[in-house]
Amino acid sequence: MTVRAMIIDDSRAMRSILRRILTGLEFETSEAGHGQEALDQLTAGPVPDLCLVDWNMPVMDGYTFITQVRANPAWRNVTLMMVTTESEQSQIVRALAAGAHEYVIKPFTPDAIVEKLEILGLTSKGIPA
Repeated sequence: MTVRAMIIDDSRAMRSILRRILTGLEFETSEAGHGQEALDQLTAGPVPDLCLVDWNMPVMDGYTFITQVRANPAWRNVTLMMVTTESEQSQIVRALAAGAHEYVIKPFTPDAIVEKLEILGLTSKGIPA
């Protein structure tokens, strides 16, 4: 079974780092530079199993993206993980309340991403990294 992940971040370097981690875990990846681009991709399909979402992006931020995804019943099975520099407890609580499943604060280690994916049961084919 192929696990699909979408990386949503306005930083090309950050998308590259996350893509390297995920492809190493045998995820199939796609990328978007902001929330609206990601919503357009979700609408077009295929719908990913996981979205790694930055908070601060132009056009549509990550928080708005999460609320939009959660408002659409067709996307209720998409796992959402914030990967952001926003480290205030109130922001974390807000994102989780909006529907994010996990929250990773930048900078992070690859192990931190893998650990969160294991918690979510999303390491590819159930094989620990």
